[in-house]
Amino acid sequence: MARSWETKKVLIVVRTYPVPAVKGAEVSCSAAITEQNQWLRLFPIPYRFLDPDKRFRKYQWIEVRVSKARNDPRPESYTLERDSIKVVSKVPPNQNWRARKNLVLPLRSHSLCELKRKRDRDKYPTLGLFRPKVIKRLIIAPDRADWTPAERAKLEQPRLFGGGPKALLEKIPLKFSYEFACEDSNCPDHALSCVDWEMAQSWRSWKRLYGEDWESKFRQRYENEMINKNDTHFYVGNMAKHPATWIIVGLFYPPKEEAELLSLPLGYR
Repeated sequence: MARSWETKKVLIVVRTYPVPAVKGAEVSCSAAITEQNQWLRLFPIPYRFLDPDKRFRKYQWIEVRVSKARNDPRPESYTLERDSIKVVSKVPPNQNWRARKNLVLPLRSHSLCELKRKRDRDKYPTLGLFRPKVIKRLIIAPDRADWTPAERAKLEQPRLFGGGPKALLEKIPLKFSYEFACEDSNCPDHALSCVDWEMAQSWRSWKRLYGEDWESKFRQRYENEMINKNDTHFYVGNMAKHPATWIIVGLFYPPKEEAELLSLPLGYR
């Protein structure tokens, strides 16, 4: 049966760190918001293999031809035609968070617990955004330091033909997770893995820049500031093969309003 394709204009709000793949060598996932204010998941995206003019950034509007994913039952999941990507415009940068809030916050859910209940009952939604009641800590745990032979074989596929990026995708030897409670009155507390591209890229850059002191810089940004300075929200999604399992796919972190900041200790303002 032939695929049915359509062109959609969407706002990119999430990009995950790539993983090895049989098709595409390395692929990432992006979450987006449509013009009709609905969630959309774009996967797989061979981001580093895209032409430079098609490498979209977060909070850019793009036009792209998409088709409902065949091997992914999640309602929001779509496959894209990589050559059809056209970057249309961008939402103003971080200095103007109001513009981003106006687009993102209408899709905010009350809690992760609520999202889970809805998904378990209706099989939908499988993407969401919420503000945790309290972020307790950032967990940084060791992971494998290098790719397995099978993963490396996937990553090296294009190089047999001379294509693809020059450098092999770097393995992040750590796992990042947030422990938090959400607004649900019966929340049991949660600890969710975070696969946000921005966090992984920060580790890659700061490990080179700060050496052994990278963790203090990393925690200042992704723990202290996310807890005390920013009005932090989590973009979350469930996993196709394990639908009851949710992960943090991205962070939305406008600054706290002035009234909230004034209530903080001086060291955190």
